[in-house]
Amino acid sequence: MSAATASPAVSLWDRVKGYSPPSRFLPVIATLALFVGLFALGGVRYEGFSDPQVLLSLLIDNAFLIVLAVGMTFVILTGGIDLSVGSVVALSTMIAAKTLEMGWSPYLSMAAVLATGTLLGLLMGLLVHYFDIQPFIATLAGLFLARGLTYLISVESISISDPTFTKLAFKTVTFGDYYLRWTAIIALATVAIAAYVLARTRFGRTVYAIGGNESSAMLMGLRVAFTKVGVYVISGFCASLGGLLFSFYILSGNSLHAIGTELDAIAAVVIGGTLLTGGRGYVVGSLLGVLVLGLIRVLISFDGTLSSYWIRIITGALLLVFVVVQRFATRRQP
Repeated sequence: MSAATASPAVSLWDRVKGYSPPSRFLPVIATLALFVGLFALGGVRYEGFSDPQVLLSLLIDNAFLIVLAVGMTFVILTGGIDLSVGSVVALSTMIAAKTLEMGWSPYLSMAAVLATGTLLGLLMGLLVHYFDIQPFIATLAGLFLARGLTYLISVESISISDPTFTKLAFKTVTFGDYYLRWTAIIALATVAIAAYVLARTRFGRTVYAIGGNESSAMLMGLRVAFTKVGVYVISGFCASLGGLLFSFYILSGNSLHAIGTELDAIAAVVIGGTLLTGGRGYVVGSLLGVLVLGLIRVLISFDGTLSSYWIRIITGALLLVFVVVQRFATRRQP
């Protein structure tokens, strides 16, 4: 009897049962399981919740936050933090609204928004690396600076009525009976590009190396200075891009927009499995973290009996659970 006939081939089901994902993927898998569980709960409890358009609307409503979370992921992976992103979103809406009111071309206005956010990110990155200022302090200064600039532009809300801008705001892609706005597609494309950069480029590998041990990264000859400044540039760019998407969503500029949004972005990144100490995490997990937070809002909206304060309560509880789990997971590692 041949060896092939003596030992039966392993079936596909046996392989599936015996598969154990790498430990580095477990936080993302946990976030995905949480998202699926919440969606299943909503589908069982509320009529119409399981409609695919609910998921598509979730992407539309949270497009700007997805982009913010992408930039925040880069920063947190290096062991840093960026508290300025919410204020940069507000500043971006004000710049877009004011320049359009002054008669600027919509595309020139968008370029000005992106350039401003990128420049602010560059300044904060330089403060963090070359002046050795703690990221918390440097980006807190950026928060106050960006928010203050919004008041210099206008203390009143400015509506956006430019026809080209408003046409872009409502541009959709249809899938039969369902639709998705192009702003959500921009957000998903941002996630895809960021995931590629982190996984397949030297810059991405250096981001992880700095978060793991910055001194070791320097001894290895990696471009630590360029990368540390670069992640804040990326975060600033993503914040301004998120501000643009928010402008398309709300069609106004206001100095009070996006207050506390930086905390939502940080919470989404942590719930998505990225370690606050840096060195481990995935941008796809941050996307799932945003969708989990968005799904909580949708569940509360469908329920109709709960106050909006429950969003903060549940978010805080989830954040605490994920931070504690991260703590125990890192303790068990040598």
